[in-house]
Amino acid sequence: MTPELTVLALAALLQGVQFTLMAIPANIELGVGKTMSARDNSRMGKPIVEQVSDKTGRLIRAMNNHFEALILFTIAVVVITLGDKGTGLSAICAWTYLAARVLYIPAYYFGLAPWRSLIWFVGFLSTMLMIVSALFQ
Repeated sequence: MTPELTVLALAALLQGVQFTLMAIPANIELGVGKTMSARDNSRMGKPIVEQVSDKTGRLIRAMNNHFEALILFTIAVVVITLGDKGTGLSAICAWTYLAARVLYIPAYYFGLAPWRSLIWFVGFLSTMLMIVSALFQ
């Protein structure tokens, strides 16, 4: 397996970890009656993220942010892999993306501004560099 595919698999596992980190406190704070429901507006009153503590809300937003980032990273890995454009640079970018996503969780949870945004940007830039490197190789 290429380094980029390995990192993609690990990033998917990280998404599962983030789900768990979010789900446990959300279930404790809201109760399973709400979290296992259909979450209809008439039952919930307002979105779940607005009903939990600030830190649990941050875990929800961090998880959702990783879903969004993972889409672009997956595209980058597919382009690199199917285009047979893997290089040392693309591998470094992939590992940098993963490191940034791991660091993003506590940075967001603890409200570390501006570090959270800078860490996010490192992951985003790594993903974009992967795509650009594949196009110009």
